Amino acid sequence: MSKNDLPEAAQGAFFLAGPTAVGKTEAALAIAEACNGEIVGADAFQVYQGLDLLTAKPSPESLARVPHHLVGTVPLSEMFNVARYLESAQAALADIRRRGRLPIIVGGTGLYLRALTRGLSDIPPASDALRAEWASTPLPLLLERLATLDPEAAATIDTKNPRRVLRALEVCLITGKPFSSFRHEWERQPQFQGVLLERAREELYERIDRRTQAMFAEGVVEEVRAAVAAGGVGPTAGQVIGWREITALLRGETTQAEAIASIQQATRRYAKRQMTWFHREPMLVPVSLSGGSGIAQIIERATALRHSAS
Repeated sequence: MSKNDLPEAAQGAFFLAGPTAVGKTEAALAIAEACNGEIVGADAFQVYQGLDLLTAKPSPESLARVPHHLVGTVPLSEMFNVARYLESAQAALADIRRRGRLPIIVGGTGLYLRALTRGLSDIPPASDALRAEWASTPLPLLLERLATLDPEAAATIDTKNPRRVLRALEVCLITGKPFSSFRHEWERQPQFQGVLLERAREELYERIDRRTQAMFAEGVVEEVRAAVAAGGVGPTAGQVIGWREITALLRGETTQAEAIASIQQATRRYAKRQMTWFHREPMLVPVSLSGGSGIAQIIERATALRHSAS
């Protein structure tokens, strides 16, 4: 693939990215209705069935307004990764294009968006043997080992996420090459159409805090309780922000007020990491939703793409 080529399945698609709670759902619905579009989710947790409140899925009313793909399709117990996402998304995008509609890729998982625009690096699959060997190894020791093998990855990875640290470490050991070297393969900049939704930081943080409080008022604790009773979640779904805090609440290890505050803080940190990631994508045009005119700008861009593809 040449430097500016876009993988075939993503050609003619409109990308709508942004941090959690910025307002992607409302914007995507408006664009889809104005441009005869369908929405393809790019969210690592909304892809799961259940935990609708915890993962902030679009409401049943929103799902009924516009066709959605890769939202609520994977059982909570299953592992789900970027390779599986790419395969599923490519099939959905091809189907939407065949029917003459505009695919609108919506989400906050930067890794998924990058896979759609650049493809996947030739990274080996997970090693069950290595993961079993390291299952009881404290995270600080894993980070120390990673820093020895790949200082760049150790300096940039989410050090609070053991799953990502393990993944980087196993790639180093299996391939004999730094994990960061594979990420450099994605530095080319393909041409695609899309926007990055933004809000003033304090406004975004207030929206996160209000959404977390609403989530509890609407019954997220009972939602998690039911998921635990049904067998819990797999290792991927278990990474969703709030699962650890609410299961601790159910075990009586924390209070609801403490759980809410912890989830709010973790979500704000996650939003900051998302914005850092998306700001590295120069093809995503920043559009602020703070002033009230952002949606009209986005529809104009999507409409232009729709007309150029027809």
